[in-house]
Amino acid sequence: MPSTCTIVMYHYVRELRRTRFPEIKGLDLSLFKAQLGYMQRFYQFVTAQDLIEACHSGRELPANAAYLTFDDGYADHFLNAFPVLDQLGIEGAFFPPVCAIRDGRVLDVNKIHFVLASAPSVEGLLEQVYDQLNRLRSAGHEIESNEALYARLAVDGAFDPAPVIFIKRLLQRELEQRLRNQIVDALFQHFVTDNERAFAAELYLSEDQISTMLRHGMRFGSHGYEHRWMDTLSEREQLHEIDASLEFLQDVGSQPKDWLMCYPYGAHDERLRDICAKRGCALGFTTNFGLAELAACRDIRG
Repeated sequence: MPSTCTIVMYHYVRELRRTRFPEIKGLDLSLFKAQLGYMQRFYQFVTAQDLIEACHSGRELPANAAYLTFDDGYADHFLNAFPVLDQLGIEGAFFPPVCAIRDGRVLDVNKIHFVLASAPSVEGLLEQVYDQLNRLRSAGHEIESNEALYARLAVDGAFDPAPVIFIKRLLQRELEQRLRNQIVDALFQHFVTDNERAFAAELYLSEDQISTMLRHGMRFGSHGYEHRWMDTLSEREQLHEIDASLEFLQDVGSQPKDWLMCYPYGAHDERLRDICAKRGCALGFTTNFGLAELAACRDIRG
C-alpha cells in the first residue's frame, strides 16, 4: 500500500479580534493551537525530507503522517505560527512570493481579502466594482455588461456567498490582468490604504525573520516571484518566476538542493513541472483535496 500523507495548508494565523481586520478570513491563533494539539494525538508529523524520500526512494511513512504548509509569506507565520511549531518541534514549510517581500508590493489576492474585510457592506462594494467596470468601458475597453458578468460568475460557494464569489472570480482571473490590477488598486486605495509599501511591510515576512525561522529548522520553498496563475504564463515567464524565486531563497539561506514548490492558486501545467524538475525541485504542492499518495509523485524530477 502506498505511503500517504495529510497535508494541511494555512494562510492567515492571528488573534483575529485583536487585529485591525477582524473580518479577514483567517484562522484564530487559539484554534491553530487546538488543531496542532488534536493532530499530535491522532497523527504523526513528518518532515519535508521524509516526504522526499517517500516520493523518490519508496520510503514508508508512518501511519497517519501529516505535514503543515503555510502560503504567501505572512508576518503571521513568524509572529504566531512559528513560536508554536518551534516549541512543539514540528517542521513547517513556508512559501513566500518574492515581490511581496523584496518590492514592498501587496499581492492582488491579498488586496481583495482586505477590501472584502474593510468594505462596510458587500452591496456597497459591488457598486464600487460596477463603477470601475463602467469607467473601463467608457475608456474603450470591451467588457461584458455588469448583469451578464454577475449571471455567469456569481454562484454560492462552500465558504462565500454568491456576491463575494463574483468579486473574487472577476478580480482574480476573469478580466485581463492589466484591467484587474487597475480595479483592485482603486478598491484597495479606497477601502484600505494608499500606502501599499507600508502595508506590505506590516503584512509580510522580512528576510531577517525568514533567516531566523530557517535556523530553527523550518523549511522554505518557492511560491513564484509575483504569485501569478502559472498555467496562464509563457514558458519564458514561468522560467522567470521560478529562477527569481530560487535566487531569493538562496539569498536568505534556504538550501538550493531538493527544493519545494507550492503552485500559486494550485495552478500548474506540464511545462512548469518540467522547468521545476530541471531546476532540482523535489516536490510540488497543489490545492487539491484528498490524501497525498506519495508513490504517485516519484516522477516529478523527470
